[in-house]
Amino acid sequence: MSIRGVIAASEPHTAVTGARLLRRGGNAVDALVAAKLTATVTEWPLTSLGGGGACIWGDAISGYALLDFFATAPGIGLDEPPALDFAPVTVDFGQTTQIFHVGKAAAAVPGELVGLLELHRRAGRLPLREVVAPAAAWAREGFTVSPQIAMIAGLVAPIASRSAPVASLFFPDGRLPKAGDRLANPELAGFLDGLGGSGSDRQIARYWTSLVEHFGPRDGGLITAADVAAYAPVIRQPLRIPFGEFAVLTNPPPSAGGGLIGTGLRAAEQLQIGDEQFLSAEHLLAVAGVLARVSGIREAGYDARLHADPDSIRELVGGSGLPGWTRSLGGASGENALGATTHISVIDARGMAAAITSSNGEGCGHALPGLGIHVNNFLGEDDINPAGFHRLAPGTWMSTMMSPTIVLTGDQPFLALGSGGSNRIRSAILQALVNLLLYRRPLDEAVNAARLHVEGKRLWFERTGLGAGATDALCRSWPDATVFDTPSMFFGGVNCVANIDGRLQGAGDRRRGGVVVVAET
Repeated sequence: MSIRGVIAASEPHTAVTGARLLRRGGNAVDALVAAKLTATVTEWPLTSLGGGGACIWGDAISGYALLDFFATAPGIGLDEPPALDFAPVTVDFGQTTQIFHVGKAAAAVPGELVGLLELHRRAGRLPLREVVAPAAAWAREGFTVSPQIAMIAGLVAPIASRSAPVASLFFPDGRLPKAGDRLANPELAGFLDGLGGSGSDRQIARYWTSLVEHFGPRDGGLITAADVAAYAPVIRQPLRIPFGEFAVLTNPPPSAGGGLIGTGLRAAEQLQIGDEQFLSAEHLLAVAGVLARVSGIREAGYDARLHADPDSIRELVGGSGLPGWTRSLGGASGENALGATTHISVIDARGMAAAITSSNGEGCGHALPGLGIHVNNFLGEDDINPAGFHRLAPGTWMSTMMSPTIVLTGDQPFLALGSGGSNRIRSAILQALVNLLLYRRPLDEAVNAARLHVEGKRLWFERTGLGAGATDALCRSWPDATVFDTPSMFFGGVNCVANIDGRLQGAGDRRRGGVVVVAET
């Protein structure tokens, strides 16, 4: 029995698909792309070929790179904005409600389809038809809905019901799917079959043409032919954060999350945390202080620097102290209670690591006709439009908190991880890293231990498993704290794989249905 690799994901079909590609001789990128394509079928409320994301991958021989295939702001070539299809929808989370904006004018130019194809072209080993085939089969023959995905589908039902094509994906029998139901997406299956065959260029052209025809100014959207002609995924040098014996590689500007994670690691180092009893009051107060430092940095004009001065972000995480601009505080951004994002991590037996995070937002409520692809609502999410809706110049690369991350020892991958969770992505990944690298906790405990998040002057935390007096200590220091009695998907979904002393292993975040599969032959 030999091990070909390990994959951690948020849904069983996704993880099984990646492991299948590893068993067939594929590398980590083959497994990752196949798993992500499957996720667009089986995790359809969270990710879509009409969305966007980022992937980091590499090995000690070839080095490491990040492919950014997030969205751009549409509207290139428009003389004046059309009447916009853009409306608020309230989503009920039980404890609270939140307003999202949907409609065709909520759709940014998506990068997921061409991003996955570019990733496979650059680093995949197996033929594309083999990588696409499992997703096409799940879409054609049907898949079993997981409890986590059924719950999320129920949350976004008010958005999914806005148009018949999207409603057919969410309510095929006129009702919300339940865990254990079997669903299919025959339109998407046909598209994927063509993508994996000899007509992939025609399928890509069909996809872009449909976006322009159905999400353009005549239909209340903003996407133009010039937008899709200008779009291409971008290779970026990963943000490198030195951290003791490790190097942490993550998403650089113009994305927001990587620099904030680096800021938190710098703060943890400066505060010399790691010796406190795990989950004690002392431990949690120290971590809350680190998270507050991160939030304060973001309030100090951080987002404006992502495009205007990206070198200042690299300076921020370089370990030489806080630059002067961090002393000027500004306003905090809002919280997206759902954080409809999903993450997959893989390490293969040859030493290649890969981590990919992607999102469709909550979806805009409209699909590409005949393709079974629900399109994003990135222009309608408060947390990634801090200056207000439709304020970005056309063609601007949008910022995201998504932060796929690889941790190295020397040049070798030690960890590959990432998380969903909107603004909480930075806190989730940071705490997983601190739990692993400073508190030296076992992998599953590090990923699933009680989690905190700080935004401005507010604290949210889970009380499950906390030491004696820890809850009271946090509430005394943060009188307006929001306390969760059980682990919650609000705090993200870290899926992590590791090569620890030559043994491949993984941990899935149970908050978001995390699954780990070790591929053996």
